[in-house]
Amino acid sequence: FVLRAAGMKVSYKRGVKRVFRAEDYVKVEDLDEAYELCQKRSSLIVGGMAWLKMSSVTKRVIIDLSGLGLDTIEETDREFRIGCMCTLRQLETHPGLNQYFNGIFKECTRHIVGVQLRNVATVGGSIYARFGFSDVLTCMMALDSYVELHHGGVIPMAEFAARPVSRDDRDVLVRIIIRKDGRKAAYTTQRNSQTDFPLIACCVSRLGDHWYVAVGARPGKAKVTQVTDDGNESLADLAREAADAFNYGSNNRGSGEYRHQLARVYVRRLMERLTGRSVSKA
Repeated sequence: FVLRAAGMKVSYKRGVKRVFRAEDYVKVEDLDEAYELCQKRSSLIVGGMAWLKMSSVTKRVIIDLSGLGLDTIEETDREFRIGCMCTLRQLETHPGLNQYFNGIFKECTRHIVGVQLRNVATVGGSIYARFGFSDVLTCMMALDSYVELHHGGVIPMAEFAARPVSRDDRDVLVRIIIRKDGRKAAYTTQRNSQTDFPLIACCVSRLGDHWYVAVGARPGKAKVTQVTDDGNESLADLAREAADAFNYGSNNRGSGEYRHQLARVYVRRLMERLTGRSVSKA
């Protein structure tokens, strides 16, 4: 590794190179300064730089939010407020979040590479980028969750996730808000190896007769659907209805058909877990 004032350069044998460069670094004093700097395409907010440092991006200015106190998780009687600079490790180990939501944040983060990466990768980076493989986004989608943008205000997570990731989207993600509405949730994934990206990711929550089902790594970014238990359908039927609401694609990790079948099975198992029924072998 060679560190330079203009950025970071990583060289490999056989002429293969990955280069990330920045001409200037600014540790901002407030969100207004960060927003103003962000309006130029040549600027970029950086968090833990877990994936960025392996890219070939070149930016004139990189913006650091670490001095703004956005690295805490606040719990009130009504909600959790998660700062954009919180790490995935903080999500994984926060007792309040995991107690209220049945440990889904510990479950959704524990397979992400390793503790060293989870100590630097930020929640804001995972949510703002809306990665198709994001375990964290999949979890958030099944909850009553919102993003707070400096310019755009507070909007539902599902609405934000549905927006295309665009270079012209220059707002600043401040925090994630999860309302305490009484729902319980469960999460699971299928991976080809322990720390690989998920082949499929499923999160299910229940509030009264309403089920909220989020499926990610299809391999597209997570989406959520809602089904209602009117007493006339089995959990298997409800799970099939929810899983069939999504489209599934193929890549080198698995086919769309395989992902579809996995989603049906895992959604049903999560529903069974939340209702206290024994999990079937199928």
